[in-house]
Order: sequence, then structure tokens, then C-alpha cells
Amino acid sequence: MIKVLPTEIPDVVLIEPKVFGDARGYFFESWSQRDFDAAVRPVHFVQDNESKSRYGVLRGLHFQKGACAQSKLVRVMSGRVLDVAVDIRRSSPTFGKHVAQELSGENHLQLFIPRGFAHGFVVLSEEAVFQYKCDNLYAPEAEGAIAWNDPALGIDWKIPAEDILLSDKDRKHPLLADAPGLFN
Repeated sequence: MIKVLPTEIPDVVLIEPKVFGDARGYFFESWSQRDFDAAVRPVHFVQDNESKSRYGVLRGLHFQKGACAQSKLVRVMSGRVLDVAVDIRRSSPTFGKHVAQELSGENHLQLFIPRGFAHGFVVLSEEAVFQYKCDNLYAPEAEGAIAWNDPALGIDWKIPAEDILLSDKDRKHPLLADAPGLFN
């Protein structure tokens, strides 16, 4: 069974699985359609993704536009990250606000990010293995993104800006105010 914890944005929730540990290690159910549907909402995930990154790597803030929008359930298999979800729904009372949560292989926490949010994370540990479920297939033609360091967002990434490692693509994203493809 999972425990659902609210965040500052009602649609984004933190999930704490029941972890059984003893001298041998631990066991927990990382995914149950039945439990998720009952505790959070019905979502049909169709794609799993995994990345491995080193300290300072920041991936984001990404989203999929229009009919290709994605909800995500994210977790860290090993290491530590700061995971961030930004509300990009123009009609939302929390538009431009964000949730930031440390996820780690030790705390086993998961973050559910519904459609209408940009998502990103930065690696806080030496390296991290990050996994996420998506409820829609990735579509390169529907990619959208906003700048990780947009001052209007006020995100504290928990590491010095000079330690941030970005892809060439992630260096060029527009500010939220200038981003095309946001949700209404």
C-alpha cells in the first residue's frame, strides 16, 4: 500500500511506498496500478524511461505539448536528485509555481507530475539512476521546455550554478514568459 502526501501544488503528489527492511536488505512494491488508481487517480502508463547521470547534471525543464502531453511518475533507483515540477497551465492559480522534492535511492519517494507541468531534475550525489513512467509516448515534434534558471520561477537547485552541467539543447530554452506551447 502507498501513502500519498500533498505538496504545495494540489495536483502534484508525493508517494511514499511501504518499505519492508531487515538484515538482508529491503523490499517494496514500486508500482501497483490498483493502489495508484485508488490513492491518486486512474492513469495508464505506457512508457518507462531511465537515465544515469553524474553530479551536477541538470535535465529539464521539459514537457510535451498538446495531445502529446505526459503525466509522469518519477523515482530514483540510486543516488540523490532534486526533482522539480513547474505548473505551466496558464489558467491555473498556481501557474509558474513549482514543487521541488529530494528523491533518493534511500528514501524511495516517488513524485507524480500530471499533464500541464514542466519537469526537470539535478543530480545531488556523485551519480544517480533516475526512472520515470509516462502515460503518453514520447513525441520529438511535441517537445517543449523552459529555462532551468528563469528568475521568475525562483528555483533553488541546491547546488552552485557553476556546478550545473547542461546539454546544448537545455542551454537554449526560453523563459516561461516567452515559452510556446504552454497549456491553457
